[in-house]
Amino acid sequence: MVVEHPGGPDVLQPRELPRPELQDGWTLVRVTAFGLNRSELFTRRGLSPTVRFPRVLGIECVGIVESSSDPRLPTGTTVAAAMGGMGRQFDGSYAQYVLLPTDHLMPVSSHLPWHVLAAVPESFLTAYGSLEALEIRPGHRLLIRAATSSVGMAALALAAGRGVEVAATTRDPGKAPKLLQYGADHVVVDEGGGLGKGVRAIWPDGVDRVLDLVGGATVLDSLSLLSSGGRVCNSGILSDSWIISEFEPLEDIPSGTTLTTFSSSSINSGDWARHALQEHLDEINKGGRQVLIDRVFSLDEVAAAHHHMEANRAIGKVVAVVQHP
Repeated sequence: MVVEHPGGPDVLQPRELPRPELQDGWTLVRVTAFGLNRSELFTRRGLSPTVRFPRVLGIECVGIVESSSDPRLPTGTTVAAAMGGMGRQFDGSYAQYVLLPTDHLMPVSSHLPWHVLAAVPESFLTAYGSLEALEIRPGHRLLIRAATSSVGMAALALAAGRGVEVAATTRDPGKAPKLLQYGADHVVVDEGGGLGKGVRAIWPDGVDRVLDLVGGATVLDSLSLLSSGGRVCNSGILSDSWIISEFEPLEDIPSGTTLTTFSSSSINSGDWARHALQEHLDEINKGGRQVLIDRVFSLDEVAAAHHHMEANRAIGKVVAVVQHP
């Protein structure tokens, strides 16, 4: 599915392209499924300044090694991949085959169906990295902002069992039961204008940790919710706002608190992601963790998937499966 030029979801069009040729340091992967991400919506609209069109989008996938320049990745190996320039600097996963840098591939062992496996890599690793950046500890009060997003639901799953009290936000009261079902202790409905009243009704002294997945439009409000020594991690831009308007650090970051970030672009830095991903898959295989999949589309339905995501109807991960002759 190729984007020839920026625009709405319908610029995603099926095209027959040559199968990528193997290069040194790269691996050809037969794509079986991939998760969709809001950053791909931004790229499709032309809001990723380094992207040149035409481009095959897709920042993550799971699949099977077709051929590799590295003998440690024999044909048939199950792999996952995320970020590292996929769908931006080079063609990504909205395709039957994708050529990827070998050192960005994560070999995994799993008996999960492809559509379930595909829901995990980017959202889970972003949630995991964010909770590590927040330095979550037992007894903390954690607020997950935009909790019905795929990263938010992954963070809920990871927070379970850590001895953390979790409040989850949503703009849709109808989504509250799902958040409670998947591990939230409290739900705060975001009606705009700040979360102070709703959060302090639960925790009068404020919150210890905030995972802010909304971005520039809400970070200042998240900082205002912190208790003494609290920490905010901004790991998303679901608001479409890349910047914090009129940000004054000395005024807007309460003394003794911390504002940090986690970027999923760091997924390919070191071996931590591969080890964390395999541990998470093992827990899912054992039934110890849940994966919330909103809908499954086919490759040729990717434009419809973008329409679905832009309507903000999803709870959890939107996935596409890829059929091969």
